[in-house]
Amino acid sequence: MVVEGKHIYIYGEKTGSKTLVIINTFQGDGSGIYSSLQGMTDREICLGVVSDINWADEMSPWACPPVGKGEAPCTGGADKYLTVLTRSIVPAIKCKMASEPEEIVIGGYSLAGLFAVYSLYKTDMFSRAISASGSMWFPGFKKYTATHAFCKKPDRAYFSLGDKEAKTRNPMLSSVEEKTREIVDSYRGLGVDTVFEMNPGNHFKNPDIRLAKGILRCVT
Repeated sequence: MVVEGKHIYIYGEKTGSKTLVIINTFQGDGSGIYSSLQGMTDREICLGVVSDINWADEMSPWACPPVGKGEAPCTGGADKYLTVLTRSIVPAIKCKMASEPEEIVIGGYSLAGLFAVYSLYKTDMFSRAISASGSMWFPGFKKYTATHAFCKKPDRAYFSLGDKEAKTRNPMLSSVEEKTREIVDSYRGLGVDTVFEMNPGNHFKNPDIRLAKGILRCVT
């Protein structure tokens, strides 16, 4: 279905799942995520994948210069998109489910992982967040998490990285592991059940599997 100009793909909606997981993605239908998830668990989980995201705008909390040559700058449209997500897209997905979900989890990869964590500070809709290879390098974001309060303290937060992601000459990107670990430590200090996992490879290795692992760790 199409909602607010976004293609929405829903998996497991007829199972009677009490958990709805929302994943934002740049493109694709998310079938690889759901297939990977099915290979890891027989738990009933409803997965809603929102595609056609305006990546550099809708997943960024504020403006950020390009991270490299040929890259687009981030333009800070996350708040506007979050309003669309919570008021239009999630309700439309819930209407397709067999029953009302008891919890809604938000997740994503790369900038969408950053957005998932950011959303915890802007809405109380989501009880848990998944940041798979999330862009915690984003300028000012670590400070933001240290100086702002959750709208609702999450039950659990999941963070992961590839073990080669910080091995880059790019000064912004090379800080990703350090900043992720600092955010993880601060969440644990706040009493949030926080999982941190390192995966083999760089930023682009096995994104569907990494997201599926995050979903599994965040809902069980």
